[in-house]
Amino acid sequence: MDGIADYEFVRSLGAGNHGEFYLARRPGRLPVEAEYVAVKVVGGTGGDAFRRATRELKAFAAVRSPYLVTLYDAGQQGGVFYYSMEYLPGGSLGRPAEPPSRERALRSVACVAHAAQALHEEGIVHRDIRPGNVLLTDEGGKLSDLGLSQVLMPGATVTGMGGIGSVEFTDPALLQGDRPAPAGDVWSLGATLHWAVTRTGLYGELPVHDPLLTLRKVYSTPPSLHPGLGPELAELVHACIGDVAGRPTAGGLADRLYALVA
Repeated sequence: MDGIADYEFVRSLGAGNHGEFYLARRPGRLPVEAEYVAVKVVGGTGGDAFRRATRELKAFAAVRSPYLVTLYDAGQQGGVFYYSMEYLPGGSLGRPAEPPSRERALRSVACVAHAAQALHEEGIVHRDIRPGNVLLTDEGGKLSDLGLSQVLMPGATVTGMGGIGSVEFTDPALLQGDRPAPAGDVWSLGATLHWAVTRTGLYGELPVHDPLLTLRKVYSTPPSLHPGLGPELAELVHACIGDVAGRPTAGGLADRLYALVA
C-alpha cells in the first residue's frame, strides 16, 4: 500500500495481529510535533474487521498509561479500518535499531509490565506480550498492538490468536483453551524477560517454518531457563511461568525488575 486516507506510507514496519504496520508521514491536520507516525491497517473488511478495530480502540481508550503506545487518530477508507500512533525509532526488543544493554532490556520489560497492570486494572488482558510488541524508548519501553486484547466479562468468547511466532510467549494454559486472565499476561512477560536477557526462548530453537511441529514441541517440552539469566532473574522468570497461584502481578513484576536494575 502507498497510503490510506491522508497518510503517505514510507515503508512497512511489519505485520501485527490482524493487520500491517506502516511508517507514515504525519498529516498536517494531526496536532503532534513528530514528523512520522506509525499506522496500523486492520486486516479484512466488513463486520469482523469492524469488531477487531473497535475492540482495539476501546482498549486504548479505556487505559491511561505512559507505558502504552500513544494513539493519535483512527478512521476508515473504503471499508478498511486504520489507526495511527506514535512512531518510536528505537524499534522493538524483537527488532531493535541497536542491541539494548542488559539494563535497558530490563527497564523495557518493567515498563510494559506497568502497562499490562494498567490494562488488568481496567479488566483487559493483552494476550500477545512478546519482544516484537515491546517498543524501545530512552526511558525503557512501551507496550504496543492491542489486536488480541480481551475484555474480561462473563460469557465472553475468545477467537483468534497471534502468529506462530507468538506461541513460545503464550501461556500454555491459554493455548489449551483456558480463559484469558492477567496471569497469562504475566507468563508472557516472564517469557519476554527471559528472551530479552538471553536472546533465547524457553523452548530453545523452534521449527517456526512448520506450525504443527512448533506446537508439538511447545506442548511436549517443559520450559527451560537459560543459565545466563543469573539466580535473581531466574527466580523471577520461574515465578512468572510457574503455578498461577504463585505468580506475581504485572505491577509486582515491574517493581522487582526496577529493584534489580537499581
